[in-house]
Amino acid sequence: MADKTPCSGGCACSGPLPSATDAGERQVLRWLLAINATMFVLELGAGLWAQSAGLIADSLDMFADAAVYGLALYAVGRSAALKQRAAHLSGWFQMLLAAGALLEVVRRVVYGADPAGGAMMAVALLALIANATCLAMLFRHRNGGSHMKASFIFSANDVIANLGVICAGALVAWLGSPWPDWIIGTLIAAVVLSGALRILRLREPGVAAG
Repeated sequence: MADKTPCSGGCACSGPLPSATDAGERQVLRWLLAINATMFVLELGAGLWAQSAGLIADSLDMFADAAVYGLALYAVGRSAALKQRAAHLSGWFQMLLAAGALLEVVRRVVYGADPAGGAMMAVALLALIANATCLAMLFRHRNGGSHMKASFIFSANDVIANLGVICAGALVAWLGSPWPDWIIGTLIAAVVLSGALRILRLREPGVAAG
């Protein structure tokens, strides 16, 4: 039988009070959701303007991450099985976005593009700062439930992707060729896909696969 906990109105409410860990996770995930949603809009606009497949791929990764953090936020304080399902759903969503990023690279290779290397580096540097901040905020929760482990994997992948776009922007500016941008767009999609597969293998203790 659930414990009765007095609420502020003097009534008896069933169920445990939220833990300090749950409250901390919720606060971090709200910040991460806001940061990634903002950076998705900024990077997508900049990627379209700069004709950069790398920035567009990274913006789609930001969008996927925002969705992942939303799912993780929903899973906080819930059952282990639900946390696992939320993590796995986010993994499948990441795979879908990775496929979208690859299609964008193929489209730009076929139809051509002239990416702006300077703009790529500037926007990717801003995204790197945002994602490094997210990673630092998640660090103390990295060994939590599947939903938090998935969030940490996504943020770590984002930092790698941002560094790749910065390098690609420098090569585009130096060589005057769009190929570094197309290559990094493909690599970002591969990193996202790899992270998605890692997340799909996450298991909560005592929860069956599936």
